[in-house]
Amino acid sequence: MPLWTRSFLFILLLGIFCGCHRSSPPSTFTYVNGAEPESLDPAIITGQPEMRLVSALFEGLTARNKKGEVEPGVAESWTLSNDLKTIRFTLRKAYWSNGDPVTAPEFVQSWERALNPLMASKYAELLYPIKNAESYNKGKIDDFNLVGVHAPDLQTLEVQLENPTPFFLDLCSMATLYPVHFPSLKSEGRNWIKPGKLISNGAYKLKEWKIDDRVVLQKNRHYWRADQVNIEEISALTTSSATTAFNLFYSGKADLIMDKGLIPTLMIEHLRKQPYFHSNPFLATYFYRFNVTRKPFNNPKVRKAFALSINKQQIVDKITRAGEPIAHSLTPPGVRNYTPPQGVVQNIALAQKLLAEAGYPKGKGFPSVSILYNSSELNQQIAVEIQSMWKEALGVNVTLQNQEWKVYLGSLDQLDFDIARSSWVGDYNDANTFLDCFVTGRGNNRTGWSHPQYDQLMAQSASEQNTGKRAEILQSAEQILVEQELPIVPIYHFVGMSLYHREKLGGFESNVVDDHPLRELYLIQPSKK
Repeated sequence: MPLWTRSFLFILLLGIFCGCHRSSPPSTFTYVNGAEPESLDPAIITGQPEMRLVSALFEGLTARNKKGEVEPGVAESWTLSNDLKTIRFTLRKAYWSNGDPVTAPEFVQSWERALNPLMASKYAELLYPIKNAESYNKGKIDDFNLVGVHAPDLQTLEVQLENPTPFFLDLCSMATLYPVHFPSLKSEGRNWIKPGKLISNGAYKLKEWKIDDRVVLQKNRHYWRADQVNIEEISALTTSSATTAFNLFYSGKADLIMDKGLIPTLMIEHLRKQPYFHSNPFLATYFYRFNVTRKPFNNPKVRKAFALSINKQQIVDKITRAGEPIAHSLTPPGVRNYTPPQGVVQNIALAQKLLAEAGYPKGKGFPSVSILYNSSELNQQIAVEIQSMWKEALGVNVTLQNQEWKVYLGSLDQLDFDIARSSWVGDYNDANTFLDCFVTGRGNNRTGWSHPQYDQLMAQSASEQNTGKRAEILQSAEQILVEQELPIVPIYHFVGMSLYHREKLGGFESNVVDDHPLRELYLIQPSKK
């Protein structure tokens, strides 16, 4: 039998016959984090592996708890003006990992740093609800004093918003809005994020970072609620291989896997029956991007032809196998106060007609294009399947291009691809977290697509206070995105998956934003008989 089949059977038999697992020592915890982190700088990071680590190292004005709910972080309280456009935060007595106090001016400096055009932060848009923040980030104004964030004193931060923004407190829990320690930033330069140099204000501090191996976090004794942090040391293991990740879990070398992409898809049907397997829906979508700055994908007819040729049900039935709902919209069902549009469904005849109208009847004369994906067994399997669908339906030859995480992110940023695998996890429970990504010039657009009407609708939604009218505006915008222009093709909505033993690990709860703070976790001692 083929090698992959023998490997699969070995893992399967291991899962059936090995009933014993190593209990982690009471003060240490190990989990599989995924790809090698791009960075640990809150202003730079964009991926989930980095977000998990940085959210353990730093803390914003607000924080997320194990239920995914926003709660006070460095800010112990806040008040909102009558017009809902000014928020006044009062900071608690919080400290950096070296004992320095965390102050309001440091938030002002850190937000200025994230918005500085020279920083080129891909997530700077999270600060755009603040008055004049977008203008400063885009270089339209160069005086940061005009941006609506000020510190009247060391413990007070006042934020003025462009419009009432009900999810702004959610944004304050995001990495881009975390404070950074400027004395160490200035003294260490680019080395400030390295072990022994990184000064952080979160539940943990950085102890060790071994490239392509692990990142080790150590409890921060200066954290304002250190008495509520139960695990002394956390090791985040680096691997993009689902087989490796699973074997680490089963051999007892890892206590937790919390990414579907790190669970072997061929084993999911078996694993779903195991007590250590856990799943839940959450707000995330797997999709493909088109680079609309390159021919032939500068033509909407070509993009739509490719979208209409994908059998999404076949992908979730044959490859992902976890009951994922297929996606016709970028915004998943279940987003608060919003109903996504219907999108487009598979229609081979229409796809062939559109491709012919674009000048490529039956694929004749179609240029060489490729699908870019970051290294992952799941991403590869999906790419192979879609490659075959496009060949059969449209007569086009598409090659596959696989890159490691950091290189892949760079290719997306530079628009150095034809088609690229992507996913988006909602940062908060609102359609804006998905749809704002594709406004012209957004750091997470990464398609080169620009549409004035779409931009106008998104701007209009930001100032609309009637919930029903706002939903209608957002739906109109998403119809442009996924029914008319299609710079992206939604494929399926995620089902969250994790592997851990409830009798050994506590503090891990499923939630719609798939946020699992490491500070909330605790290890359960085995009962003595």
